[in-house]
Amino acid sequence: MVDEALTAAAAADLARGFKALGDPVRLRLLSLIAARAGDEVCVCDLTDAFDVKGPTISHHLKVLRDAGLIDCERRGTWVYYWIIPTALAPLSQLLDTSALSTATAR
Repeated sequence: MVDEALTAAAAADLARGFKALGDPVRLRLLSLIAARAGDEVCVCDLTDAFDVKGPTISHHLKVLRDAGLIDCERRGTWVYYWIIPTALAPLSQLLDTSALSTATAR
């Protein structure tokens, strides 16, 4: 999964991101934001996609923000969210098994 073992600090950083993604609502929120392909998405477009109340969605978005996976900006009444690709890259690289040579594949 990586060329060398993770340091304790790197593992702690990655674990924070994975922990944030460990909830189905947060994982789906991230997916909905990422589906905009680099564009931002209004929170008003996110809340309608779930059966949970607005404050619950806000909590989950805050967890994703605190983990550094998304960022946002308030404009008037609404808040707009976007993905931080540089924060997601290390998570995906850790899980990318296509980088492994076929000699080590089982």
